[in-house]
Amino acid sequence: MTRKFKSYMTTWSVCFFAVTAIGCERSAPVSRSPLRIFAASSLTEAFRDLEEKFELEQPNFDAQITFAGSQVLRLQIEQGAQADVFASANLQHMQSLIEQDLASSSSIFAYNELAVIIPKSNPASIKSFSDLPAADRIVMANDHVPAGIYSRMVLEKAVDRFGKEFITRLRNRIVSEESNVRLVRAKVELGEADAAIVYQTDAVSSDRLLLISIPEDLNVRASYSIAQVTTSINPEGVKQFITFVFSRKGRRILEKHGFITTTL
Repeated sequence: MTRKFKSYMTTWSVCFFAVTAIGCERSAPVSRSPLRIFAASSLTEAFRDLEEKFELEQPNFDAQITFAGSQVLRLQIEQGAQADVFASANLQHMQSLIEQDLASSSSIFAYNELAVIIPKSNPASIKSFSDLPAADRIVMANDHVPAGIYSRMVLEKAVDRFGKEFITRLRNRIVSEESNVRLVRAKVELGEADAAIVYQTDAVSSDRLLLISIPEDLNVRASYSIAQVTTSINPEGVKQFITFVFSRKGRRILEKHGFITTTL
């Protein structure tokens, strides 16, 4: 091969790779803006679904969701955790952040109610809420967790109908109090409890459980609120996500997972 031809090939190779590199650089994907969402654990399936559909419509945002008890998430925000959106299962936790100027004004986006869950094998032969004290092992969320607060409100209402002895027997059967409602459900799914009180949405999202309704006059409706965390560095992403949650598509997703939006 002649020196002239080698020189020509070298020059051509340099140009080829330069053009290729430029082409790759131009076709590189646009970086996605992270959107950090703190959401109550009872929203897990619904918000994962919302996340997927939201990112399809808003590909410039990368929704990153942290699930935990509302009280845990509130504490993390108070201690400086980086978050853009807070979705709470309890209005008091949201109000606490608003009063500390850590969250903007909030809006209710969904409602939930409580239900009793039992394993499909139903070892305690529970057929109605009135049978609940027949369970040897009952699990509830603790009294710092929204689901635990609402569950105790149901028990307070039940005193008038079933008497104090009913509630005393029921409380004596409580073997565990968990830090979030998903841990409560897991105890029943794993056969470590005969019954538990959870949100209806937790019951319908598991195929290993049976749902026992709580009488309407004893039940409690939980309100779910959402707001921007004031230290958010992605206000546009917050706006787009909250708008999506309240959109017709967003509400259909919530309803598919058992949440109530018809009274909004």
